[in-house]
Amino acid sequence: MTDDERTATDDGSHTRIERALVIAAHPDDIDFSCSGTVAVWTDAGVAVTYCLVTDGDAGGFDPAVPRSEIGGIRQAEQRAAAAVAGVHDLVFLGYPDGRLTVTLELRRDLARVIRQVRPDRVVVPPPVRDLASTYGSHPDHTAAGEAALCAVYPDARNPYAFPELAADGFEAHTVPEVWVVGGAGADAESARHVDITGVLDRKIAALRAHESQTAHMTGLDDMIGQWAGSQAKAAGFPHGRQVESFRALDTR
Repeated sequence: MTDDERTATDDGSHTRIERALVIAAHPDDIDFSCSGTVAVWTDAGVAVTYCLVTDGDAGGFDPAVPRSEIGGIRQAEQRAAAAVAGVHDLVFLGYPDGRLTVTLELRRDLARVIRQVRPDRVVVPPPVRDLASTYGSHPDHTAAGEAALCAVYPDARNPYAFPELAADGFEAHTVPEVWVVGGAGADAESARHVDITGVLDRKIAALRAHESQTAHMTGLDDMIGQWAGSQAKAAGFPHGRQVESFRALDTR
């Protein structure tokens, strides 16, 4: 098999895990980036947990809605969207939207979630800025990605890191693999492409559940189809397929 053929293969091996944890900065981040993949996994019997670092309380477009209500609204929207993808276990850490930084407190809180969920795979946002995508490089996204990677290694696996976690019953856990959304920089060995053609309608429905963020987006369906189609084309999939791509890191 050539490198090109290998990167264009979706043989279902990505579903041969029992538990996955998806970490994101805001409600709706997961649905834009990888909820199609999540739907494929849950359909295959994988237990998926979402961890949202913020409640998205700085988002929304309706000035008639009090700021104090936005966080609760967006939590409810994320729960509804997660259910569309087959996810019912969600953790909200409650950090302030728009002010996320890589702190020891955030690393500790993410390590706690990892130790509690004990996933076989963790999905994270890219930890570095993409100069080709301003929207994809929101500083909250990069901070969540970097803090999540720090939590995977070394924090969650080191029984002596954050000893208060072990004292509370959260024993150390080594995550075998991390998937970074988007696949930027991935070579043939680290690229992972998940064919979401059969669940694209659920991805769009999950995004529509975020009414405070997407109600005004009349071209959402076409935009998502074009994104997923362009990733499929780049990965060498046949015309008409839709794909979500990742870069896999061996973190055993």
